[in-house]
Amino acid sequence: MVPTVNRETPTSCGTTGGCNEAAGTGNSGVTEERRVLRSKYLTVKNRISNERDDISKVDSDKFKSIIEEVDGLQQLVTKPREQVADVEALFDIANTLVDQIVDATSLQWKEIGLAVSHVFRGASGICTTIGPMNTEVKPCKQVTRKKRGRPTQSSLPEELDESATEGKTDTDKNMATVFNILRKNRKVNLQTLILNRNSFAQTVENLFALSFLIKDGRAEITVGEKGCHLVSPKNAPGANAILSGEVSYSHFSFRFDFGDWKLMLASIEDGEELMPHRDKVNVQPNSDSVEAQAINPTTPIKKLSRN
Repeated sequence: MVPTVNRETPTSCGTTGGCNEAAGTGNSGVTEERRVLRSKYLTVKNRISNERDDISKVDSDKFKSIIEEVDGLQQLVTKPREQVADVEALFDIANTLVDQIVDATSLQWKEIGLAVSHVFRGASGICTTIGPMNTEVKPCKQVTRKKRGRPTQSSLPEELDESATEGKTDTDKNMATVFNILRKNRKVNLQTLILNRNSFAQTVENLFALSFLIKDGRAEITVGEKGCHLVSPKNAPGANAILSGEVSYSHFSFRFDFGDWKLMLASIEDGEELMPHRDKVNVQPNSDSVEAQAINPTTPIKKLSRN
């Protein structure tokens, strides 16, 4: 067996100036002690190399004496160079023991296999079958399917009024307005096209309508010589050109918030906006509802909100 040695790894120094040895006229004695300590470690390493044959012998006390000597030196270790010497001494002892054990060990694997072969032989016992003894074949269950009855009456879906679905949404109307402005002016500044000086919400709606025109290929945004974004109309590509790969779309993200709208107000002079302001339509109640309210007084609603 290889004897084990429990050793505590010495901690490295933590001074601000590093781990260099002290130098100077006042520390010459300390430096000399450190040199003597490293010299003793070198002597131990030479001893391990010269007495390697006797270290692994059972009746020899070489290993014990060397370990005790290294343990005594380890108590004096405080510098990195001494720590390296201590680790190298332990490493040499371990390598010497491993080399001696490997060289002295010669296993006869064939004889070991013959000695333990009786363990792997078949054991005597009764051979039985695991599982049910009843081997009758179970009949398959017959699945009965219900017959589908044919409908006796034919019904047609109700036709919807096409005029009700043909109404354009606000986005469609905004898209048409933007496209007419582009077709009239051919190339306009992006800020003057979407800016609504009186409404931040309508400015966002204008940008939203423009994004649909660009997606459909009916408008494009380019960067001018001065670095500003220019919008111009174009003919939408056909379906065959898109499928064949002749036309490819490219997209980019346009950042726009209330702060950008404020900056846009300062950069565009009043009156340069191209999109008209859209007034909100106020729905007035008819005369019947007014009379009904006059006849049937309403009960005031109590608000539970804190605001």
